[in-house]
Amino acid sequence: MQRRYATTRALLGVLALFLASASGHAEDAIVELPALAANISETSVSGISSGAYMAGQFQIAHSKIVSGAAIIAGGPYGCAESAFSDLMPGPGAAFLNLSKAINGCMLNALAVWGIPDVDLLVEKTKKLADTGRIDPLASLMEDRVYLFSGSNDRTVVPAIVASAYEFYKRLGLKEANLVYVSDKPAGHAFVTSDQGLACEDTAKPYVVDCDYDQAGEVLKHIYGNLAPRVETPGGTFIEFDQRPFFADEPNHGMEKRGVAYIPKSCAETTTCRVHIAFHGCAQNRTNTGETFIRESGYANWADNNAFIVLFPQASSSPINPQGCWDWWGYTGHDYLTREAPQIDIVFKMLGRLSQPRS
Repeated sequence: MQRRYATTRALLGVLALFLASASGHAEDAIVELPALAANISETSVSGISSGAYMAGQFQIAHSKIVSGAAIIAGGPYGCAESAFSDLMPGPGAAFLNLSKAINGCMLNALAVWGIPDVDLLVEKTKKLADTGRIDPLASLMEDRVYLFSGSNDRTVVPAIVASAYEFYKRLGLKEANLVYVSDKPAGHAFVTSDQGLACEDTAKPYVVDCDYDQAGEVLKHIYGNLAPRVETPGGTFIEFDQRPFFADEPNHGMEKRGVAYIPKSCAETTTCRVHIAFHGCAQNRTNTGETFIRESGYANWADNNAFIVLFPQASSSPINPQGCWDWWGYTGHDYLTREAPQIDIVFKMLGRLSQPRS
């Protein structure tokens, strides 16, 4: 009898948790992204893998407010878009793009057919700017861009990252504003000075120790000289509700929760800049926890340099099982533009951070 009672009580407990979740009570406990009077006119972006493609897409869509970008194990803007995608309705275009993405924008298996075609991608970018679907390219010309490829990366091979470097050059950015790092023996991962797996590894959580502070190098290239990093971040990692930012987006591909790192000074009186760090495929919190968020090193540079670090989170789904950012059109035809669901959602997050403190 006692055993049956204990079993019943356990089942009732599980049922209560299920009902609380179903009614939304558990989710409602997530905090809102705070209004911090942030200076978003000097925003910077970075990303690895699919996050690298998203960083480039966000930078080019909103170049009026983005000062620079880091493309880590990623290729040129628009690389995955098939020449026939505009002729295909619905998910058909994404299917065509995905095949090109894997073979031509990761593995470089289509090089014999001239893919990536950097000159064609530059022309496509100019047309998007001319039609007002992305910010004017003039606002991009002073941006500083950091590009990185690990010599042991077999997922996005170095030739693809080199084509991204060429893309920015041919688009008109100053060569002095571009840096391409390709001499580190890293696998397909974000690189740190002392955290993560062995440098040459390609495995979850895709953070590796190569005795190289990539977060610091990214931020210093974009912003210039910075105050030293701290060993232990003194601010707060907050888990915030992403749902208000996609309430009107039916096909968004975003998780319910994101994370932001907020230094104490930014939470109180300092006007801070924002750096957006886009995770890679299978590197979101659902897949790998918070290793990328807490061990990338961005938070260590934030305290002394007045940065809020935003870690938005993409979700896994049947069409996107690895939780990648949309760089092949699974959210729709507008995925490269300001109207792209994920770009618009993250832009709204910046808007919230820029609002006056309450």
